[in-house]
Amino acid sequence: MFWESRLENFVARLRSNGPIPLELRLWNGRRYDLAAPCGGPPLASVVVPSPRSLGYLLSPSLSNLGRAYVEGAIEVEGRLADVIEACWKLATTAVEPEGRLGRMLRQWRHTRDTDRRAIAYHYDVSNDFYRLWLDERMVYSCAYFERGDEDLATAQRKKLDHILTKLRVGTGDRLLDIGCGWGALVIHAARHYGARCHGITLSEEQYALATERVRAAGLADRVSIELRDYRDLLPDYAGHFDRISSVGMFEHVGRQHLKDYFAIIHGLLRDGGLVLNHGITSTDPDDGETPYGGGEFIHDYVFPQGELVHIGTVLQEMQRGGLEPHDIESLRRHYALTLDRWAANFEAHADEARRLAGDRRFRIWRVYLAGSAKAFREDWISVFQVLGCKAGGGAMNPLPMSRGWQYGQRTGD
Repeated sequence: MFWESRLENFVARLRSNGPIPLELRLWNGRRYDLAAPCGGPPLASVVVPSPRSLGYLLSPSLSNLGRAYVEGAIEVEGRLADVIEACWKLATTAVEPEGRLGRMLRQWRHTRDTDRRAIAYHYDVSNDFYRLWLDERMVYSCAYFERGDEDLATAQRKKLDHILTKLRVGTGDRLLDIGCGWGALVIHAARHYGARCHGITLSEEQYALATERVRAAGLADRVSIELRDYRDLLPDYAGHFDRISSVGMFEHVGRQHLKDYFAIIHGLLRDGGLVLNHGITSTDPDDGETPYGGGEFIHDYVFPQGELVHIGTVLQEMQRGGLEPHDIESLRRHYALTLDRWAANFEAHADEARRLAGDRRFRIWRVYLAGSAKAFREDWISVFQVLGCKAGGGAMNPLPMSRGWQYGQRTGD
């Protein structure tokens, strides 16, 4: 049969490029051990239930493999980290990194309505779903591992302190958190740093729980949460804030809107105020997507309309928006560790996650968490914290001359 000759040629080509710790199992009982050349057993299996599924396998980009799993066209067996490792090896062996499956750059139309719907798709799954695998504060962004062996809750608390210390938040400071999630940062800033905080989000699920958490913490007099688009804050809050944080929201802004995004932050910040932007970035200097189809899968299934740019573009657009970048820190390795812990929690609560989200969305998040850990570990994507202030010299930049102060204050709770 035609498919048999294509499959045999495909397997021969894979084997000629070296071992892959993977076994292919077909609906007819045939097996292909791609790990055999190295003498070890395959660590993972891809099960192909029918000839109709072969199209995904014969063009094994990360997008095609992810799509096949999400849509039930293939099944996988083995420890999830081993499955991801084997599938990445399969993609990098059989697919060119460049072209449509690699460095394609999409541009989206970011209106208030499309952005709100994109946020709702990702974040409004259910609060209970996210509770299963996030830390107790439900911090949904890269943690901070000072040693590398911290548990998730400790590393997320350290991340909150790291951000607030960088921003030099103190008693009475007015802090805006753009994309406040479930309220962890603003609650922590008010409780331990004495700040007066305002958080905004486009997610109705996050807004409801963050508001309840503020009330339960007895902080309603110092923390407010608003369901609002950052583009609608001016002119109401012009020059109002001493400190502004944006953590894990930057990826939703859009390449063509970055200058305006930073200009709005400039308009919201008082003279001498500080801003910290924490966001995932592309490692392609041309702002391209994750190679081998990884970016395509994320766009189609995880973050609709999300756009990643290179750190060079971030800094360029910050300055175009009237801000001076002062300190730039890569947390790429920290995010790999964070995602490892999220993925482990997700696997430990797999049955409940499937019940809450449904089988299809369960499969999406399962691949996304474990696959993203691999992407950060391989330096195919990164994440940076950029501390800045209004450009202009003089009193605009209130920061000390050295960086030692960034690593001093910790709440220890």
